[in-house]
Amino acid sequence: MGNVRTIQTLENSDLLRLEKLAKSIRVDIIEMLNTAKSGHAGGSLGVADIITVLYFHVLLHDPKKPMWKDRDRFLLSNGHVCPARYAAMATAGYFPKKLLGTLRQFKSPLQGHPERSFLPAIENTSGPLGDGAAQSVGLAYLAKNESLPWRTYCLLSDGELETGIVWESALFASKNRLDNLTWIIDRNGIQIDGNTEDVAPLEPLREKFESFGFETIECDGHNIRDLADAFGLATSTSDRPTVIIAHTIPGKGVHFMERDYRWHGAVPGTGPEDKVPRSKQYARALSDLKNI
Repeated sequence: MGNVRTIQTLENSDLLRLEKLAKSIRVDIIEMLNTAKSGHAGGSLGVADIITVLYFHVLLHDPKKPMWKDRDRFLLSNGHVCPARYAAMATAGYFPKKLLGTLRQFKSPLQGHPERSFLPAIENTSGPLGDGAAQSVGLAYLAKNESLPWRTYCLLSDGELETGIVWESALFASKNRLDNLTWIIDRNGIQIDGNTEDVAPLEPLREKFESFGFETIECDGHNIRDLADAFGLATSTSDRPTVIIAHTIPGKGVHFMERDYRWHGAVPGTGPEDKVPRSKQYARALSDLKNI
């Protein structure tokens, strides 16, 4: 039996609290990206619910003691969606929210991809896609072999599943029965050059992970209760690693961004104008999010 844990079932009041937090985090993301004038809107908005559930329901962590030795380790492999993580960390109390306005500025701790030494409890420096998978497996292997209580979580984009390092890491995780490891796949179907199934088809994705020995769970990546239940199943699984394939909508909450791969690496004021003029994109995005 491995590092099995029980995650509390969501009460209705908790569900409403998490939904409100996710909405607030999406607003923070748009404001951050608008100030920075660069970044990745599509994926950041798409993972807001996943990161909200992690930080405010699943992870064992303490913002007042960010380097607490028994904290759960959360790695962001798809580092370009870090605005969502920064917004969640600020909301949780890791640093003042005013710092969000420094995203991507020179010498800011909030770089365009997270830097491990710049902020407490940033477990990995991310940038090269796929590396977070290997790093998470290494941490989980260490914890399992030394009987340490913490669990390891890693968020990956579906586009980075095209890299070989992910599947090498999956083989290692399965062989070593890393039941203290949970991968979350942001299955939004896009990458910078187009739709994943046009660039390098991933399906049948569930069967691929099952063949690699993973406990495989699929869920709605925007349904807070679905996500909480998926994490509950993951933490109660023994003798194998778990992957949660979270189906998401890139640009979630902003109607002119949703499901459009052109917003993968664009921000309000720089994106395609066929739906909304650039001069109105920021205001329209905020309006959409505040009216969800």
